[in-house]
Amino acid sequence: MARAARSELKSTGYEIFIGVLSILSIVNLVLMLTVVDDEALNTVLRVMNILFSGIFLADFAYRLTTAPQRGAYFFRHYGWADLLASLPFAELKILRLFRVVRVIRLMREVGPRTIWRTLIRDRAGSALYALLLMGVFVLEFGSLTMLYLEEHAPGANITTASDALWYTVVTISTVGYGDYYPVTNSGRIAGVVIIVVGVGIFGTFTGYLANLFLGPRKEDAEPAAAPEPETAPAPEPTLVQAPSAPQPELADAGGRLEEIRALLSSSEANLESIKLLLDGPDPSPR
Repeated sequence: MARAARSELKSTGYEIFIGVLSILSIVNLVLMLTVVDDEALNTVLRVMNILFSGIFLADFAYRLTTAPQRGAYFFRHYGWADLLASLPFAELKILRLFRVVRVIRLMREVGPRTIWRTLIRDRAGSALYALLLMGVFVLEFGSLTMLYLEEHAPGANITTASDALWYTVVTISTVGYGDYYPVTNSGRIAGVVIIVVGVGIFGTFTGYLANLFLGPRKEDAEPAAAPEPETAPAPEPTLVQAPSAPQPELADAGGRLEEIRALLSSSEANLESIKLLLDGPDPSPR
């Protein structure tokens, strides 16, 4: 069972990204039903929930196509809840709790140390998901804050949900048309925060994409390994046979060798005598 559960796990950064978005979508639903009573603010939350619905629908399709067993994922691992929760209906958004439960269960089985090591090892992917999350948070809460501060201010031009969303998107993307701008001091402070955080997000994301498309591939960056020199095959070991018992023919040959050695010894002695005679005084008469 644990093996099947682990097969559902995608990359760690991706699972955290989907889990945080699921929690945020549930928080938005609670805000719409209990806290926020302004129609313009509710419109911003509805727009964000439509964006989340598109992301969750893509996540369902991704999990269904990559599941080891599609039937098991759909029926036993709450794939049907993922599909229903992706639809843009407020009554079905509570089913996104199943996503949160599944992410928590998968992360618990993997373990916090493994999660941390995976995030450190895949720094590029983790940074990408972190940037996407920060962009979503800035888009939602920046628009809500700007609309809340500017909606009823005298001479304000950010008075609707579309105005606030447009201002936030334009500011994050560093375009800055200037058609919408805050007129209150608190709105300008909020605008400064959106500018600083948004520019950092957009600049880092642009650099990530440039490195992804223009950077050298890993196999191209690594130098080609030098071919190993050819070595001659090692000679096969020769087996040395132990001496066996002497045969009769070998015994006769051994006797002859002893006789030859004796003759050579006597010859050497005779040669030594001859040498002494030659080196002695001349025997011829004077």
